[in-house]
Amino acid sequence: MKMKIYRFGSDISTIGTEHNKFAFHKNSIHNKNLFFARLQQIWQKHLMNTFISFLKSRVFLFNLFTAIAIVLLLMAFVFKWLDTYTRHGESITVPDLRGRKIVELTSPSVQYSSFNYRIADSSIYQADLPKGTIIQQDPKPGEKVKEGRTIYVTITRTTAPEIKMPDLIDVSYRQAEAILVSYGLKVGEIIYRPDLAKNAVLAMQINNYVIRPGDMVSKGTTIDLVLGDGYGNTQVPVPELYNLTLTEALFVLKGSALNAGRIEYDGTVLDSTLAHVYKQNPASGDSVFISQGQIIDLYLTQSDAVLDQHNKNK
Repeated sequence: MKMKIYRFGSDISTIGTEHNKFAFHKNSIHNKNLFFARLQQIWQKHLMNTFISFLKSRVFLFNLFTAIAIVLLLMAFVFKWLDTYTRHGESITVPDLRGRKIVELTSPSVQYSSFNYRIADSSIYQADLPKGTIIQQDPKPGEKVKEGRTIYVTITRTTAPEIKMPDLIDVSYRQAEAILVSYGLKVGEIIYRPDLAKNAVLAMQINNYVIRPGDMVSKGTTIDLVLGDGYGNTQVPVPELYNLTLTEALFVLKGSALNAGRIEYDGTVLDSTLAHVYKQNPASGDSVFISQGQIIDLYLTQSDAVLDQHNKNK
C-alpha cells in the first residue's frame, strides 16, 4: 500500500517539473520577439534620420538643382527644335480649287506648288462639268495650314459610266425628254417623219446611227429623236362635210384619218347640237387630196338660209 502512494507522488513531481520547463520556454520566446521588435524600431528610426540628413545635405541639393537645370535646358532645346521643324507660327492660305481641272495642279504656279495633292474620290459623274474637274477639297478654301500640307480632292470621272438606253418608242416627246434627263442623257436634234402619231418617238439616233432600247450608251450622250409629224404618207380625198352636224363631220374625218382644225359657229347658232356645216377648209372636190393626219377647218350655222346660200355658191 505504501509503495503505491510513493509512485503517485513521484508522478506528480515529474508533472510539475515538465510544466515549469514549458513556462520557461514560452517566456523565452516572448522575450526574443520583444527584442527583435525593439531592434526593428531602432533601425527604422536610424534610417529615417539618415535619409532626412541626406536630403538636407549640400551634395543632394546640388545634384537636385543640377538635374532640374539639365531637364529645363533639354525641354527648351526640344521645344525650339519642334518650332523649327513644324514651322510654328508660319501658315499659308488654302486656295479654292473647285472648278479647276486636276491637271492644273501640276503647274509651276507658287499658289499650287506649296501643297501636295491626293485624289480622294474620282467616282462621281456630272454631265455639266468637264472630266477631271475638282468639285470638293479638304482642307476647305481659306483655311490656314502649313506649307507642304496634303490637300485631298474629289474630281469628276474621266470616263462616263455606261447605262442601258431606255425604251422611248411610241412615247410622246415631252415624256421622252423627261426620261432622257432622268437617265443623265441629253436631248439632241428633233427629226420629223411622216406618221400619224404626231410627236410620238419613232426612233432614237446617235450621230445618225439608230440605237435600240437596251443598247449601252455613255452617260451624258446626246440622243437625237425621230418624231411623227402627224400626217403620214397616204393621200386621201377631202371628204364632203356640207350640211353635216359636228358629230357627223367628226365621224367622217376620223374615218379618213383626218383631224378637225378650227371649229367656228356663226351668230345664228343657239344649240350647237342642231348646227350644220355650211363651209369647210380645204373644200372638197374630185381632185383634192391631202395627207392623212392633216386638219380641216369647220364652220357651222343653224340657219337654213345660210346653208342654201353656200350650197348655191359651191
